[in-house]
This record gives sequence, structure tokens and C-alpha cells, in this order.
Amino acid sequence: MPARAATRRGTFITLEGGEGAGKSTQVRHLLYNLRTAGIAAIGTREPGGSPGAEILRKLLLSGRIARLGPAAEAILFAAARIDHIDTTIAPALAAGTWVVSDRYADSTRAYQGARGQVDPRFLRALERIALGNVRPDLTLILDLPVTDGLARATARRTTGEAPDRFEREDLEFHKTLRGAFLSIAMAEPARCIVINAGGPEEEVAQAIFEAVSHRLIAPAAVKQARHG
Repeated sequence: MPARAATRRGTFITLEGGEGAGKSTQVRHLLYNLRTAGIAAIGTREPGGSPGAEILRKLLLSGRIARLGPAAEAILFAAARIDHIDTTIAPALAAGTWVVSDRYADSTRAYQGARGQVDPRFLRALERIALGNVRPDLTLILDLPVTDGLARATARRTTGEAPDRFEREDLEFHKTLRGAFLSIAMAEPARCIVINAGGPEEEVAQAIFEAVSHRLIAPAAVKQARHG
């Protein structure tokens, strides 16, 4: 009998950006467009994306860990990421499924590295330990003015819902955060594409799919997704 061909590894896409950039919404749009193009794809998120990581998500976003300092936060984010990779991301990629994640390691670089709170060498070491070889094939950085993003974050909260640990940070923190994401994109242009997230939802979704199509998808599949 002829040997069965090995399953081709899936593609890993991450969406990054500050508060209110629309990452969760755009993950849903991108999944729809990928599936329309005939590509098996799943969506996930960080912190979270697996049972163990979802437990840590509640702790991290509650702010209860913040008192331990940004280095401790970074370590817990890395712990959640390890579980997320082992349980969700790596098995899906090994099965040939595309994975689209709302946040990944760049968020730790940007958030815990903001204002020089954590030594970049420490963050890089954590990244090597947590990620191994599970690194994004493409990262889409959704960018918009800080005040617009914070206004969106406020509008999406339900009545009586408190802002999370990071939404409570001051304006200067969020400006530094935006700069950090743009610096990552500038440093790694082969992996990162900056998307203007300030436009209408459908226009942003189209820009994202065009970027993904240009980098990763065969033209025939793209045509099917647009006109199917």
C-alpha cells in the first residue's frame, strides 16, 4: 500500500491591538471568510482558549494579580498560553486546521512591557519557554486612536459591568500600548500587517481578508470567498 501523505500543518493567524480595536468581532468575520473559501478554521482567544487558561483569564482580568507586579502577570499569562497551546492551538494546527486567535504573545510584549515595566529580555525568555515553535504565520495589528478604542470599550460593557484590569489603566498607558504594537509591526514586517481599525466594521473585515488572502491564500479560493 502506498504511504498516506502527511497532513499539512494548519496556518496560525493572530489579531492584536489595544482596547476596543474590534479584535473579537473581526475574528468572527475572518473565520466566516476562511470557511467560505473552503478552509477549515477555528477561533480562540487569550487569555483563555482552553479550560485551564480560562480559569487564569478570570484572575488576570479581575486585577487581583496586578498587586504582585507586571512580572508576575507576565508569568501567569505565559502559563495560560502554555495550556492554550497544548490543549487547543497545537492539536488544531497538527490536524491541518487554521487557527485564528484574538491576542497571543505580542500582547504580553506590549501590555507587560509598557512603560518599561518588565525587562524585554525577561519577556523574550518567557516567550521562548511558552511558545516553542508555535508562532504566528501572520499577525494583524488592528490600530486606531486610543480615545476611540476606549470609547468603544466603554460602549460594549453592559450596564453595571466594571472595566477590566487593563481598561482601568490611564490614557498614557494606552498611548504607550498603541506605540508598542506599532513598534512590533515595524520590527517584524514579514509577519505583521497593520490594519486601520477605525472604519466601518465591514470595511475593516474586507481589509483583513485581503491582507490574509495576499499573504496566505490561493487566488482561486479568494475569488470563491468573495463571490460564493
